[in-house]
Amino acid sequence: MLSYEEKAAYELKHWQRKVSRKPSLTDRLTKGWQTKVNNIIPDQVHRALTVAIRNMTEAVLIGSQFISGEPLKGLVSLEEREKLVRDKLIFYKKAAAAEGAGTGVGGIFLGLADFPLLLSLKMKFLFDTAGLYGFDVKNLRERLFILHIFQLAFSSAARRREVYFQILNWEERSRELPAGLDSLDWRLFQQEYRDYIDLAKMLQMVPGIGAVVGAVANYQLLDKLGETAVNCYRLRLLE
Repeated sequence: MLSYEEKAAYELKHWQRKVSRKPSLTDRLTKGWQTKVNNIIPDQVHRALTVAIRNMTEAVLIGSQFISGEPLKGLVSLEEREKLVRDKLIFYKKAAAAEGAGTGVGGIFLGLADFPLLLSLKMKFLFDTAGLYGFDVKNLRERLFILHIFQLAFSSAARRREVYFQILNWEERSRELPAGLDSLDWRLFQQEYRDYIDLAKMLQMVPGIGAVVGAVANYQLLDKLGETAVNCYRLRLLE
């Protein structure tokens, strides 16, 4: 029977193959379609989303509002850590679904309010997850790693592949990063994220279906983020 670590390593290899493959024709067509969708969205919506992402990105890098407790250190097994991460993910998925349903009822104005609220939930989950894996988020480079996880979860296939290769050998690579904001291309960061979730967020603002769309979309987005975060930290701990 395989040990927990062996099963985790097998799952990690499968995930690595998925995120490192070159974009397919479907991926390229989807990206082009997303660009067309962006062109018909009102400018005021684009501006609101852009400001929300920029503010959240800067808050993650220089703020302290997402930090809660010290990183989990000591002789804690990978299985024990990931049990705690799964429990956290269940909590955040339920919170995100409830929040998406609530704001989806209110049409475009509450739909816009959902955007920064959902971003906050995602970032808080990532900070909590980093601590459960034993990494100290007071370190700026750990926050940069969190933003790389975020991009891996919510980017096009082409960008996802680029970010994956950036986090390989992170311990060595991170020592070469400047201790500041200059290492993050936040404009690309925000555009990729917007392109990834725009359709769901636009449908969430449609009266009548917004609540259902908001709940399902937010739940699935947190689930995607959870899978990505787990495998990113496995990459560091197992390899």
